[in-house]
Amino acid sequence: QVQLVESGGGLVQAGDSLRLSCAAPGRTFGSYHMGWFRQAPGKEREFAAAITRSDISTYYADSVKGRFTISRDNVKNTVYLQMDSLKAEDTAVYYCAASSGLRLGKRSGDYNYWGQGTQVTVSS
Repeated sequence: QVQLVESGGGLVQAGDSLRLSCAAPGRTFGSYHMGWFRQAPGKEREFAAAITRSDISTYYADSVKGRFTISRDNVKNTVYLQMDSLKAEDTAVYYCAASSGLRLGKRSGDYNYWGQGTQVTVSS
C-alpha cells in the first residue's frame, strides 16, 4: 500500500506559478513510476505529466508541455509538479498517482495508487 499526500495547491492569477508536491512515505517510493493527473469541473480526469521510477524519462500532455515540469526526489520520497505560466484552463483538482507497472503510462488505469487531490484555481 502506498499513501500519497499532495500539497501546494491554491488560488493564483493567470501567468503565475505554483509548485505541487506529493509525498509518499515509505521505502518503496523509488520503485514506482509517478504521474500527475487533473480533473476540471464537469470533465474527465486527464493526464498531465509523468516520470519514470529511475528519473530518466518524463512525459507531458501537449496542453502543459513547455509550462509544467515534473521531477522527483527519491531520497525525500517526493514528486513535484512545477507549473509556470498558468492559465485559467489549468484550473482543476490535481492528483498524484503511483504506478508499479513495467512501463510508464499515461492512462488512469496504469496507476495503482492515488492521492486525495489538491485544488488549483487560476483566475484570469
